[in-house]
Amino acid sequence: EVEKIRIKITSLGLTESRITSDETIQQLFVECRLNNFLAEETPLSLPKPAGGQRIHYNYSTVINVDKGDNHAEREYLKSILLKPDLPADSLKFTVVSDPPEDEQDLECEDIGFAYVSLKEIFQKQRDIIEQDIDVFDSQDASAVIGKLTVTVEALNALRSVHEECKND
Repeated sequence: EVEKIRIKITSLGLTESRITSDETIQQLFVECRLNNFLAEETPLSLPKPAGGQRIHYNYSTVINVDKGDNHAEREYLKSILLKPDLPADSLKFTVVSDPPEDEQDLECEDIGFAYVSLKEIFQKQRDIIEQDIDVFDSQDASAVIGKLTVTVEALNALRSVHEECKND
């Protein structure tokens, strides 16, 4: 039961930036990625919110990390806990611009990134529940272009993996 990471992408708000003023950016969806082997995305792309407003995805997904057939995921979680200098210890959320129907020659474009550190969840022994995280501009990692409200429940899974590490 506990061997799962639950992720919920609740809503997205944008601050005034090149994103809000760019008229080619109209529809947005959010992708969530764990390292390089798992990517999930909100099934809907929603109209870009005006400043001060939010778009609501209310999208939930579950990553199974039980011992059965999720060896890669477990090994990855172990490496996060065991190797303190591992840089890729985060769930990465990417805000993606979905081109409008009549502009099919435009590509999907990553416009912003947000991160949740799994290592930090374990260190603080606290899941992230409906928390606003900063979305950084894909073209300028120091610029915050908005807030993404997410839930990441990973503590039980991380504890379980940690117990296993101790027993190895």
